[in-house]
Amino acid sequence: MRLRGWWPDVLLVAGFVALTVALARGHLLATDVAIADWVSAHRPAPLYWTLRVLNYLGQGGQVLMPVALVLTALLFWRMRSWRALVPFASVFVLTYVTIGPLKIWLDRAAPGFVGPDREILFNPAASGQYSVSYPSGHVANALAWYFIIAVLLNALLFAPLSPRVYLTLRVVPPVVVFITTTYLAFHWITDSIAGLLLGLLLARLLSRVPWEAFLRSRSRTEALA
Repeated sequence: MRLRGWWPDVLLVAGFVALTVALARGHLLATDVAIADWVSAHRPAPLYWTLRVLNYLGQGGQVLMPVALVLTALLFWRMRSWRALVPFASVFVLTYVTIGPLKIWLDRAAPGFVGPDREILFNPAASGQYSVSYPSGHVANALAWYFIIAVLLNALLFAPLSPRVYLTLRVVPPVVVFITTTYLAFHWITDSIAGLLLGLLLARLLSRVPWEAFLRSRSRTEALA
């Protein structure tokens, strides 16, 4: 269903901004540290490796992009149209210009950082892979990419996904990623919440495109080809 109202989007942006400002002012940092320390002390090895595997459901470059790229190639082979490339290109550009720049600008270390002030935003002591923790790219990517994967599957299959399958695909992976990325202390709990807010916003923006009609329609040039 194509979305019409913008109030939920405004609330998601407001929530993300409010959370970011609160963290920048030092609020919620003690909660982040307490949760990260607790999960690190209550994580047996078998559970760790199980959660580590499940966490790959949110890996953008290693899992989600390759899966979407394969589905895009199959759709392009069937359609013989540039339109098949648009869903992949849309989510790639949208996530690239939002998640990455926010991580670099806000410069927050991950819980595993051993330097000073590991929990604060704008941490000058953090560098490299440890300084890109906020917001959680895993959670945001899961929400945006699984939406496009559902779009591609709907276009490829002879019958659209059932509501139950569609809901499972859209909800279960992001929930699993949210839990695993927090429990493994890859991200602070507020990183995951920020990724959830941002990912929902991106997914809502993508859902405003009438993908079914767009992928089924053909331009005049394509019709004559």
